[in-house]
Amino acid sequence: MKYKNLAFIFARGGSKGLPGKNIKLLGNKPLIAWSIESALAVNSIHSVYVSTDSQKIADIAARYGAKIPFIRPKNLANDESPEWLSWKHALEFYKENNEGKLPDKIISIPTTAPLRNPEDIQNCIDEYEKGEVEAVITVVKSSRSPYFNMVKKNQDGYVELGIQSSSKIARRQDVPEMYDVTTVAYVANPSFVLSSNGIFDGRIRQVIVPEERAIDIDNAFDFRLAESLINV
Repeated sequence: MKYKNLAFIFARGGSKGLPGKNIKLLGNKPLIAWSIESALAVNSIHSVYVSTDSQKIADIAARYGAKIPFIRPKNLANDESPEWLSWKHALEFYKENNEGKLPDKIISIPTTAPLRNPEDIQNCIDEYEKGEVEAVITVVKSSRSPYFNMVKKNQDGYVELGIQSSSKIARRQDVPEMYDVTTVAYVANPSFVLSSNGIFDGRIRQVIVPEERAIDIDNAFDFRLAESLINV
């Protein structure tokens, strides 16, 4: 059967910033369960798969309703492995097992943004379906700008603005509107993924999500922040 909208949750067993992150209990359930449940709550998603190198993660994910079509090869699950290659691997596996066919969309729902809601994911699907786009990402409005209050060190050892503007900018309100990329959700064309080296190779649109739903867990501090937010 060909699934129109195929969701994947990519979850490695290893994590330097927060060991065991993907199965660490957040509230009363493992971190990965938050993403699985959000994906399953989106009616337009036809199946939810988990790609992992860890049998323990696979077993937990299956208990929460995800499908585990394979155990990801170790060479795609180390600290240096670009996740884009795992997207390609997942789609190639799907294609090989579905008579050479691909789903209409791949929807990536990372474990690291557990406070998203299903509406955030559906908004990304809706934005993609407007057409003329290879992928949709989620963002939050940035409080800083490389044109105004972000700096870099130059080759002389001094700091300068991250991006030099042709006109002097004296107020934050005058800078181009900037956004921070979040890990709430991604939607992409499978053929584009298989033929490209990264998501920004294509035409990209964005969906803005509220900051409180866009927390990106990378370390113990982020995890504690997420714990405090779910208890509010």
